[in-house]
Amino acid sequence: MKAQIGSVDAATDIIGDKWTPRLLRFFLAEPTVRFCQLQDMTGDINPRTLSARLVKLEQEGIIVKRPTSAARCEYELTDKGRDLMPILTQMHSWSDKYS
Repeated sequence: MKAQIGSVDAATDIIGDKWTPRLLRFFLAEPTVRFCQLQDMTGDINPRTLSARLVKLEQEGIIVKRPTSAARCEYELTDKGRDLMPILTQMHSWSDKYS
């Protein structure tokens, strides 16, 4: 049982804050997204918060940052990130059912 709780804790450390699941859902529709797109899609996220979440996701191996030009880059899911998508989809389904 302790191993299961530790595993849940590890996942929660990555996707358990307010913004991370909201950001990751945009990758369901778009294979790659730019910072400004994420900012526009979320509407009210502070740019510093967005930057911090993207850095954390990159450090965790959930997304990868790819430069597209000198001043631009795109973010895309890694295999590890794609493995999270069914979990987020289930969270969405659960929320629709019970809220």
